[in-house]
Amino acid sequence: MGGMRLEPYRHVFALPGVLRLLAVALLARVPATAVGITLTLHVVGNLHRGYGAAGLVGAVSTIGMALGGPVLGRLVDRRGLRPMLLLTTAGSAVFWAVAPVLPYPVLLPVAFLGGALTLPVFSVIRQSLAALVPQQHRRAAYSIDSMSVELSFMAGPALAVVILTNTSAPATMWGVGVALTLAGIGLYAFNPPVHSAEEHAAAGAPAGRHRVLTPRLVLVLVAVAGATFVLAGTDVGIVAVLREANQLSWSGVVFIAWGAYSLVGGFVYGALPRPWSPLVLMTLLGLCTMPVGLAGEWHWLCLLIAPAGFLCAPVIASSSDTISRMVPASVRGEAMGWHGSALTTGTSLGAPAVGFVLDRYGASWGFALAGIVGVVVSLLAIVVVRHRSGGATPPGGPADPAPAAIAVAAPAAAPAVAQ
Repeated sequence: MGGMRLEPYRHVFALPGVLRLLAVALLARVPATAVGITLTLHVVGNLHRGYGAAGLVGAVSTIGMALGGPVLGRLVDRRGLRPMLLLTTAGSAVFWAVAPVLPYPVLLPVAFLGGALTLPVFSVIRQSLAALVPQQHRRAAYSIDSMSVELSFMAGPALAVVILTNTSAPATMWGVGVALTLAGIGLYAFNPPVHSAEEHAAAGAPAGRHRVLTPRLVLVLVAVAGATFVLAGTDVGIVAVLREANQLSWSGVVFIAWGAYSLVGGFVYGALPRPWSPLVLMTLLGLCTMPVGLAGEWHWLCLLIAPAGFLCAPVIASSSDTISRMVPASVRGEAMGWHGSALTTGTSLGAPAVGFVLDRYGASWGFALAGIVGVVVSLLAIVVVRHRSGGATPPGGPADPAPAAIAVAAPAAAPAVAQ
């Protein structure tokens, strides 16, 4: 880890409001990470439907979140944070209050609406970090944020399962609803800034939609979706490997190891002296994911998943940092909404696609598919970036500040991530 520095983290934590924001983020994200497993167990255990039916509820909810994210982000850009928090907190409260008593055919459309009005905790925190943290320290800030997400995913689903096994699915759903409502109220009371003082002073008329989805931003969003495709496929693949080996009871150990690797990787990435392109990180993530399917036992799985695990948090942190720099502050909320949509889209595509291959060809081919998709998407994006940068001069302005934001990282930086 030569060249790694801790000063960036000290600078971030010393900034006013950052530590409080990160603490609120960790607490608010725990119930958000429990949503998927809670809905799945409710449909399977309480409504007595199959996993396919549960997956359909998750899919329509995810589609709602993907479509609603940019709209909610634009609402923040135009009206401020609190009106959006009022809308989504009320929407989440109503959905989780009625969902446990709805029959399955009614639950499907309601889950779509509930997804569209889901409290966008992840996007709000990332937008607020961009307002609180100067650009030179955002990489460290988003690395901390990615590590916080990992901790939330370690805690949220596990807590949901514990509560459900000791009470009931409806009680767990109502508990998730109460926790999300409290998270919304807490964020409303905290009211973290979404623009810095300098951005407020320089603010003019909101930029049009065409200023948000620039070609470069679309490339980063595609890369983000590709990355979460890989991660969702890995999630399913781990379960498949352990089921084939009759070692499903070790799944908790493997998932904890995977999360721990990601935490370490995020910490190292934020402390490195030079940034890495999300496209390069995603290429490495795909390459490191391919051989994981060769594992036949849980201990080999823990070992083979380590290289890809180290790259999980850096990929998300790098994409968040890049997007925060690529758009003007006036449309940052919508851009972060698109970022959240890309994350959920990749996840919703990765699990069923890899699952299809797992069912027919085995675990090794499932991991191979996940890795290949990640590598192909990232390499295509790199080729497009190089082509556009080598041709006409990219358009100027705050929405497209520098081709270096998503350009390929210099070879000199390679040893740092490898260590």
